[in-house]
Amino acid sequence: MSDLNSAAALLRSINGKLARRLRESAPPGDLTWPQVSVLGYLVRDGAMTVTELAAREAVRTQSMGATVASLQALGMVQGAVDPLDGRKTRYQPTDACLALIAANRAQRDDWLVESIATQLTPHEQQTLLAAIPLLQRLADH
Repeated sequence: MSDLNSAAALLRSINGKLARRLRESAPPGDLTWPQVSVLGYLVRDGAMTVTELAAREAVRTQSMGATVASLQALGMVQGAVDPLDGRKTRYQPTDACLALIAANRAQRDDWLVESIATQLTPHEQQTLLAAIPLLQRLADH
């Protein structure tokens, strides 16, 4: 295995482990992971129909309909008639949802800041900061 192959495998493994640690640092509370995933799409990409969300998650429309209905019952999403096609409903996050997501992100950020501050030396912190643009470029490619 080449050095690049080894580095790629190690980076993938580390990324997965860090993602799990971040999820553990701010659990979703009463929400299921599928609900969290749907909210993520709506916050990042804007209002969507059940069909669009089902395609993103690669699940049946009926299954996604149940997930969206549960989020609506929790006050996390609200539906509005699609202005281009009145037969469709587009769902978007509510203010309560956006507040919950902001609090969850703040918890994860706090965990990461604390971990960087306590687990890395100042020199290592600078090395990590210098690597961020490179990781961003990989993520954006």
